[in-house]
Amino acid sequence: MSDYLQLPQVPSHPPADEQQLLTRARALAGMPLGWLAEQAGWVTPDTLSRAKGWSGQLIELYLGASAGSRPEQDFPELGIELKTIPVNSSGTPLETTYVCIAPLLGLNGVSWQQSNVRNKLQKVLWVPLDGRREVKPADRCIGMPFLWQPAADEDALLRADWEEITERIILGQIQQITARHGQALQLRPKAANSKALTAAIGPEGDTIQTLPRGYYLKTDFTARILQRALQNSW
Repeated sequence: MSDYLQLPQVPSHPPADEQQLLTRARALAGMPLGWLAEQAGWVTPDTLSRAKGWSGQLIELYLGASAGSRPEQDFPELGIELKTIPVNSSGTPLETTYVCIAPLLGLNGVSWQQSNVRNKLQKVLWVPLDGRREVKPADRCIGMPFLWQPAADEDALLRADWEEITERIILGQIQQITARHGQALQLRPKAANSKALTAAIGPEGDTIQTLPRGYYLKTDFTARILQRALQNSW
């Protein structure tokens, strides 16, 4: 592992500015997750199917993210969210990208500009990861990270999806919303088990109990983000 002797230590403080964040992130490019975990005193799971979020938490540790589980950006002082994205050998996303929990009540009068979806996506540090299942988690390497802000067309697409989904929630159609709705953004159940219920508006305007929902970016949308980043790096 002599190639990795220059690896920065786990920082004791959040990055002071955007440049320091990028410097920390780029220093991780090419690093195997298992080696990073070992240096941090972490145990690398044999499979990530039951350790969702483990790789993202490891990268957060090395970047000095401070938000934890709070509903704000991972780097609130910088207004930047961190998103890891598993890709195959061609750089194609292998799964949708979780954005945030979807509120199911109190949405009347809430605009796109006020939404947590927009807050989370206004500036994102994308960190590609080797997501191939045939590669052990310990041997999966980190790709080259990049900063992204939605272009006008991307913001318009996200806004249209969010507004359509929000209208359906307000109208009591939560049970009819499927992952097929939306071109860039989708709404899906987000719960540890079927007993974790939350309140929502029912079809008759009453309050019902349903599974919590989360917003996710579709793979076609994130694939275009990655493609643009690749083109801009040439």
